[in-house]
Amino acid sequence: MTSKVAYFSAEFGIDAALPIYSGGLGVLAGDHIKAANDLGLPLIGVGIFYSSGYFQQRIREDGVQEHHYPPLDTSRLPIEQVTDCEGRPLLIQVPAAGRQIALKAWRVDVGQVPVYLLNSDVEQNHDDDRRLTDRLYASDPDIRISQEIILGIGGVRLLQALQIKPAVWHMNEGHSAFSTLERIREYSEQGVTFETALEAIKASTVFTTHTPVPAGHDVFSLERMDRYFGDYYWQLGAEREKVLALGCIGEQFNMTRLAVSTSSRVNGVSKLHAEVTKHLFHEWKPVIPAQDVQVDAITNGIHIGTWLSSGMRSLLDKHLAAGWEGRQAAAQTWAPVRNIPDGELWAARRQAKDKMLQELGLPVSPRDMLLVGFARRFATYKRALLLFEDLDRLDRIVNDGARPVSFIFAGKAHPADGPGQELIRRIVEIARQERFKDRIFVVENYDMGRAKWLVQGVDVWLNTPVRPMEASGTSGQKAAVNGVLNCSVRDGWWDEGYNGRNGWAIEGSLPGDEGARFHHDSQALYHLLEHEIIPLYYRRSHEQVPEGWVSTIKEAICTLAPEYNTHRMVQDYWNRIYAPVGDRGSRFAANQLEIAGKVAAYKAFVRKSWPLVKVHGLSISSGQATKIGPPQTVIQANVQLGPIWDRDVRVEAVGADGYGGIVKVELVKSGEAEKGYYTYEAVVMDTLDQLWQSTANVRVTPVSCDFSHDFEMELAAWG
Repeated sequence: MTSKVAYFSAEFGIDAALPIYSGGLGVLAGDHIKAANDLGLPLIGVGIFYSSGYFQQRIREDGVQEHHYPPLDTSRLPIEQVTDCEGRPLLIQVPAAGRQIALKAWRVDVGQVPVYLLNSDVEQNHDDDRRLTDRLYASDPDIRISQEIILGIGGVRLLQALQIKPAVWHMNEGHSAFSTLERIREYSEQGVTFETALEAIKASTVFTTHTPVPAGHDVFSLERMDRYFGDYYWQLGAEREKVLALGCIGEQFNMTRLAVSTSSRVNGVSKLHAEVTKHLFHEWKPVIPAQDVQVDAITNGIHIGTWLSSGMRSLLDKHLAAGWEGRQAAAQTWAPVRNIPDGELWAARRQAKDKMLQELGLPVSPRDMLLVGFARRFATYKRALLLFEDLDRLDRIVNDGARPVSFIFAGKAHPADGPGQELIRRIVEIARQERFKDRIFVVENYDMGRAKWLVQGVDVWLNTPVRPMEASGTSGQKAAVNGVLNCSVRDGWWDEGYNGRNGWAIEGSLPGDEGARFHHDSQALYHLLEHEIIPLYYRRSHEQVPEGWVSTIKEAICTLAPEYNTHRMVQDYWNRIYAPVGDRGSRFAANQLEIAGKVAAYKAFVRKSWPLVKVHGLSISSGQATKIGPPQTVIQANVQLGPIWDRDVRVEAVGADGYGGIVKVELVKSGEAEKGYYTYEAVVMDTLDQLWQSTANVRVTPVSCDFSHDFEMELAAWG
């Protein structure tokens, strides 16, 4: 596949000079774009230019967070306005609540990869509409839905105006999911039915979800949807109910649900997150067990070239083979790190620490003190206060005369997140206590620039979320490549990255009482600090080099850097998702949507006929086929299919495995029973355990070689 991939994201963290991002999602999107450029892949970005960006943070002496929105000066930014063929500013329009909103577009080039950014500050718009794209993640639901219309519908119309025809459409989170409705509308305008158009756009669409908690997914009331889309539904060639069904959960329209319904591939951003997402989506389609919900896992990575300190880069250039950055996803590229003299590596680490302290103006003394960093969005599930449960114990840790420790906190809380802002206020309050003076620091206005200094300069990167609420996290990956060691709850990427030798895992307690869990995890953190982290850091050789610490750094770099980088990540997207989805999309679109039309017609037939599919009885018998033969289990069930062909269903016996999962045994048709029932059976050359036999049931699901996955139709008949 050589055609373009259109990558839609509500935010892009490309550089601190272009502050149109709030945190991890945007920085990940920026790193994705940079890696695509490095690898020479035909990708384009589509987003929004926020005239005031995300807020500038000021923290008062009492710890209260203030929010400031200075307007961005486009003349000083690395962007240019998009123009038409006659050199005039290109304008497009999108519908919203019965009116038309005019949009202009800016372009920022990341090497050879363009990113187009839409903006509503156009003279012909009403004053309120001109302000719609002022701020990222506005709390007002009318502004929020308007921004998502601008991103989704506006993004498609912009690419149409630029005559860009992507082969793959990638939605990075659900904010851009209205793009799928606009693409259906384009087909409807050509006389294509809604059902065929849905199959055509679905075949070429990819969705990445980043949010493992239900509250993190954008939802709009049906009243608001009707207000904004009342004049739009009919343009898709379908009645209101059919359009809303793509995203409805109860009485609300869910943007993630819309994205899932209109994508042929869905992925989470770590292995653990993919499993959590399966359980979340299972709540929307309870007929399908969570283990069978189709969610791939492509674990996030970082753009090493962006986040690597100058000192560490020089060290790697000296000891790794020439051109190592182009081969960063190969484990052998990093193997020479183990042979770097300890003194050289430690000198590079001290240089990065000194540079950070200088840039951030932190009065740390002595300069070689152990520094622990905690920098991220202040959301309650990230548990920034875990360190502070026992202040007397913390006092003893940070003020040990021979082995002092300092902690550096940084991050913003969303302006509408009162509990998040209270976390900042409480940490500032603690930091102002005399015993924690120059031991607890709070750095204000956390952005990409300050993030670089922190991930390059601290000694330990601390992460304390409630497992499994961290989808991936990438700040620890940035720290690791710089020789900063991770101490984290085993959540997100660290659940798969930690190997017992490359950092520390806070072995969190099992889900249960929130207070008990907090206490358990806090005690585990204190224990790690007192008995493992601090002693290892201060155990020095005659040359004052912490050899054990440096050895752990080498292990971390060698095991984490080749895996958690965006070169590997984007290559995974290309090989595992973009290429097959692009091929599928072209097949569905060929010959005037011939395959898309056939699939739509077949699905309509299956849905209409499915109530006639019945399962009657399940028998399981165990024994030996012969006196000297091995034990075996024979499973039989009678299934009625009605007008559906037997080749278009899968019949399985499904039972519990005893570990929270399921074991499936596929049954094959062996004959015809009475009254239109077919006999399906399987012979298993073993005796299945009692738990499986006691929980086993028969499931029939529709399958077809043209479906993107087995459970796309969300239909199943059970015995």
